[in-house]
Amino acid sequence: MNIGEAVKLRILELCRTYDISINRLCTMSGITQSTVNNIVNGRNNSTTISTIKKICDGLNITVEDFFHSELFRGLEQEIK
Repeated sequence: MNIGEAVKLRILELCRTYDISINRLCTMSGITQSTVNNIVNGRNNSTTISTIKKICDGLNITVEDFFHSELFRGLEQEIK
């Protein structure tokens, strides 16, 4: 798994955990629906840390909480 896939899955996991839709996450985070849709549909594999921080702020979690997931362990080497 690469980082883009892990971020996508983590966003979906957090939506399930908080029982919110992607649309609600966008509203809470101040991120456009198209931005989050591009991430979760795999069209954006290089999400900025700024976008992740906004998601964290919207969910009232830390960036550390976001990355504290098994999804981020053992990621593929990005530079080959």
